[in-house]
Amino acid sequence: MQRRTFLQLSVLAPLALGANWSTRAGVARSVHAGGPDGRAHRFELSSQQFLLDGKPFQILSGEMHPIRIPAEYWRHRIRMAKAMGLNTISIYLMWNALESEPGVFDLKTGSRDFAHFIRLCQEEGMWVYLRPGPYICGEWDFGGLPPYLLRTPGIRVRHRDDAHYMAAVRRYMDAIAPRIAPLMANRGGPILMVQVENEYASFGSDLGYLEALRTMWRERGVEGPFSISDGLGQIRKEGTYLPGAALGLDGDTDFAGAQPIAGEMPVWVGEGYPGWLTHWGDKNFASNDFDPVMRKLLEEGRSFNLYVVHGGTNFGFGAGANAHNDYSHFEPVITSYDYGAPINERGEPTADYHRFRAMLAAHAPKPLPEIPAAPPVIRFDAVIAKPYASLWDNLPSAKRVAQPQPNELLFAQDHGMVLYRKPLDGGGKLAIEGVRDYASVFHGDRHVGNISRLQQAGLPVERPLDLPAGKGDLDILVDSFGHVGYGQAMSDRKGIVGAVHLDGHELSDWQAYSLPLDERYVAGLKPLREAPTRPGVFFKAKLHLDSMGDSYIDMSAWDQGYLWVNGHLLGRYWKIGPQQRLYCPASWLHKGDNDLLVFDVHRVEGAPIRGVEHLSGD
Repeated sequence: MQRRTFLQLSVLAPLALGANWSTRAGVARSVHAGGPDGRAHRFELSSQQFLLDGKPFQILSGEMHPIRIPAEYWRHRIRMAKAMGLNTISIYLMWNALESEPGVFDLKTGSRDFAHFIRLCQEEGMWVYLRPGPYICGEWDFGGLPPYLLRTPGIRVRHRDDAHYMAAVRRYMDAIAPRIAPLMANRGGPILMVQVENEYASFGSDLGYLEALRTMWRERGVEGPFSISDGLGQIRKEGTYLPGAALGLDGDTDFAGAQPIAGEMPVWVGEGYPGWLTHWGDKNFASNDFDPVMRKLLEEGRSFNLYVVHGGTNFGFGAGANAHNDYSHFEPVITSYDYGAPINERGEPTADYHRFRAMLAAHAPKPLPEIPAAPPVIRFDAVIAKPYASLWDNLPSAKRVAQPQPNELLFAQDHGMVLYRKPLDGGGKLAIEGVRDYASVFHGDRHVGNISRLQQAGLPVERPLDLPAGKGDLDILVDSFGHVGYGQAMSDRKGIVGAVHLDGHELSDWQAYSLPLDERYVAGLKPLREAPTRPGVFFKAKLHLDSMGDSYIDMSAWDQGYLWVNGHLLGRYWKIGPQQRLYCPASWLHKGDNDLLVFDVHRVEGAPIRGVEHLSGD
């Protein structure tokens, strides 16, 4: 069952209370009230509860992800969570944001210095629940796994018997464990507990894989305690409870059903959903009503983790995708990870925030901190982006291949676009199998049509196209969305992964062009010499600012593509919505002139770009 289905249903189900819950909860209310103070603390899993320095401890956690938040706002977002009444910050680490190529790690630049984020949590008096993967899901590209793994034909990710995968996992742990171990609570840091993998029962049934990962952490000085988090029904079916670990229930509160599985280990809400994820083509931004669940958890003294208290943004190519286990029903995630969370994308408290804060305050041992002010926000009048460069004038050298192959295998390319070209002498019925994920088809410079892997209403799903008669190049330009990051569809390579037929005959002998849309490619664009007539155009605009602040850049006048601000890739926009505005932090802007660069798949003429104050509405 897909994550979207089972979690949305179960999170709205009534609470299933265990017979001994109120007794346990009564004990839990007498909790360890202190925060991390630089001294060693003993965090234990015992007698079906969490203990901190021998006293019952109720984890009141909210999740946020450093990589999705501009680093200059880290402290603000942590303070917002604390002011809501939480005592713990839960963190995913996205492996692929830290290791771009095998052995090439960046643990410092941008928003990658997770150790600094954890130290900020400690400075602000907040404990940390760390979820470092190697797989995390999180609606992030490939569930956090590095897409370079897909360059190995036949690789089986999340399998302990695949030597290539496990070697990469060991390399990842070798890089990050030395930064995690000194920050554990028993060594004076704020990290109480470390999660082993994530929602593994939705993928496999090899308990030995989870045991191997835990052993690998221990060998590298991360001694635990450890947890797992998953759907209760899936854990029952697959038998993947990790003995000795805390059992986190995702979108479920059947503690009575879960406790016999965990024995004397604590059961808690590993992920409770105050909001939900949104895909491209959804009618509206997703939301949820978590009030009844929050109220009951607090009344009964249960530990929980809100997924998420603050979502942030899928900057760059960070957004992932969902699909059925057979790779059908592909649903890419939007650029915003606002998630309908209590703290919105740019750090403002929502109505949910104030309700949750009131509930938490009623159970707090002392008054809550004042709510921090949100960072400044600005609007700006529309500027017109004009054609600057054509993708067709900026093709690299071609690679000759017998048949189309995925980007990862052809070019070791993780994201962006690829062009497949073949000269033809005539037309006919063109059928393309395995488009991943959106193809624009041209014949002799004439746009023939589009093929979409997405099945939302109004999009051109896979079906034959009529090529006009005549001689000319057949060009198939394929744009990729995020790699699937949940379930068993974990070999989601991009480009064309099937055959191309014309009137039933398979076409061979292609030229393939790598178009990664990365920093190097964009910096090397050659400007236009004449007005473009063929879609696939880069547009530029100058934006002059006299005041500074965050902004949402409105792209509703555009069709489909990407937006860069002063060289920073904000992410994808698409007229099918529901997102039409991209969050831009103040630090990516500056007083005076700012450079806006747009690549639009469908347009040849420019359009206006304006700045507004909110993700949606006025």
